Amino acid sequence: MFDFNELIPRRGTNSYKWDGAADERVLPLWVADMDFRTAPEIIDALRDRVEHGIFGYTRVPDTYYEAVTGWFARRHGWTIDREWIIYTSGVVPALSATIKALTRAGDRVLVQTPVYNCFFSSIRNNGCLVEENRLIYEDGTYRIDFDDLERKAADPRVTLMLLCNPHNPAGRVWTSDELMRIGDICLRNGVRVVADEIHCELVFRPHRYVPFASLAGDFGSRAAEFMANTVVCVSPSKAFNIAGLQIANIIAADPDVRRKIDRAINDNEVCDVNPFGVEALIAAYNKGEAWLAALLEYLCGNYRFLKEFFAARMPQLTVTRLEGTYLVWVDCRRLGLTSETLCRRMLDEQLLWLNEGTMYGAAGEGFVRINIACPRSRLEEALERMSRFVDGLE
Repeated sequence: MFDFNELIPRRGTNSYKWDGAADERVLPLWVADMDFRTAPEIIDALRDRVEHGIFGYTRVPDTYYEAVTGWFARRHGWTIDREWIIYTSGVVPALSATIKALTRAGDRVLVQTPVYNCFFSSIRNNGCLVEENRLIYEDGTYRIDFDDLERKAADPRVTLMLLCNPHNPAGRVWTSDELMRIGDICLRNGVRVVADEIHCELVFRPHRYVPFASLAGDFGSRAAEFMANTVVCVSPSKAFNIAGLQIANIIAADPDVRRKIDRAINDNEVCDVNPFGVEALIAAYNKGEAWLAALLEYLCGNYRFLKEFFAARMPQLTVTRLEGTYLVWVDCRRLGLTSETLCRRMLDEQLLWLNEGTMYGAAGEGFVRINIACPRSRLEEALERMSRFVDGLE
């Protein structure tokens, strides 16, 4: 029904991913966008909007809020009041504005490294300091160091935590129990939690995405306090490959928190969105489920293919278990090269563009990140190039 095997030319379309390299032979599996057309229903909605021909300032309609609240209630059992929603142009601007709203210069912000690189810049750009709660890597996956998290959260200088759920690049989909422990530690220590849940729809069975804010009921008499301590940032951009349309939402139940964030959104001038983002979100959340289900099945197939390829051709490297996202984290430390050297040489020698692990903090040294959201033939070619490079080191 949906052809994810189609090789769609992207070079020459001002694609950040494909046109970032001058050499047209470069195969880019780095930045997190997909080489698939979005859902047909989204394309149809955008085509209808284009046919109108006038693209003035946009009012966000009731149907937008209904699409957001309906999607999360239907798919994830999370009831969102429309008053909790603040729309903006992207999750990174949302994170930055929320940090600005809820911290003061010099505050420390907790992150669980290795983690999405824009966390670091968003923290530092707002005059705050990064406090690392390093994840523990063992047996090809990651777990949270809760003892360290407890110690770090107890520091009065730590006022905020950025939570990546699902986690990029570790590939973890945090369980209810893990999220509850995070929530409890932060609540007891007066540390607000801002959850980046942009990858929330990209979760593979049997794992299940749990919206962090949906845990409020489990906190009983502290439910209202928990909700006041929680902000969630979401967007259909990753799941439906519409990042360029620039649409995202901040979910904040507490009116005082929401007022502060809204002020920061306006101060940063990211309070307006474009008509295409609005139409795309409504179409995605109202009509995109069948396409998303097919996408997840295809991505699972790509991950299985990659694991089998590594087992057969590069067994000395460890593929981290992927529970969610389409970003595979690979332990290359046995090659004896830094992440920077490894990725630079693969680009120079094999024309393969991957992300170096140290983009995601010092905890990523020796790792690389591979974007598998592409036709399988393209993924196979990329893995062949990587295998040739690894073979050449021996």
